[in-house]
Amino acid sequence: MLLHDTSLIFGRYVRQTLRSRFQILFGILMPLLYLLFFGPLLTGLPLGSEAGSWQVLVPGLLLQLALFGASFTGFAIIIEQSTGVVERMRVTPVSRLALLLGRVLRDALLFMFQAVLLVGAALVMGLRAPLPGVLIGFGFVGLLTVSLASLSYALAMRVRTPQEFGPVINSLTMPAMLLSGLMLPMTLGPRWLDVLSHLTPFRYLVDAVRDAYTGSYATTHMLCGVLVAVGLALVAVTVGTRVFRSAGA
Repeated sequence: MLLHDTSLIFGRYVRQTLRSRFQILFGILMPLLYLLFFGPLLTGLPLGSEAGSWQVLVPGLLLQLALFGASFTGFAIIIEQSTGVVERMRVTPVSRLALLLGRVLRDALLFMFQAVLLVGAALVMGLRAPLPGVLIGFGFVGLLTVSLASLSYALAMRVRTPQEFGPVINSLTMPAMLLSGLMLPMTLGPRWLDVLSHLTPFRYLVDAVRDAYTGSYATTHMLCGVLVAVGLALVAVTVGTRVFRSAGA
């Protein structure tokens, strides 16, 4: 029943996404601009690791894609509430968990597709990374998308207006981006900033993907990254499901 309901919701939103090429391509614009205009500045600079500049930057851009893209998915459900879509779904027997999973799985598919485009552009510009490492990076993008999209939908169900939702998301995503070392390794900064960055879960994901892009898989960074990514996804889906059930969405 859950799988059937999830596939129905997933299919609905996939078809909706396919009708909007703008939505598919626009989300990759910011990471692509960083790749084109910021990436060449790092070539030849000492970045505090044996990895090349592209192996440092591209993993950060992949997770930035998920961070900013998935965090703002809640806007869609706010629009659905205002147009009566959520109200109509309330009277159906579809599982509330399926209503969440169908949405977040569509989001994960969308951002992983955008991640493939980003890595393709990076390869053209000079990225060299092992295929298993690239695939691991896509896996982290998918897990992070599921986590942040679930929390974004849960928040949107609570605040209900774009005027409330937008500032909250901005106040959370910007510090997360700066402290996680998406652009540059945090080890390049002062000691206090490096220590502070370990308080954000995204730091562990970034370090793990950077290890993967250098072909280092059995590392402490990888273990911590996997544990944090899976744990965050489980907690986020649980929170999102509870909010959907309590709201009757």
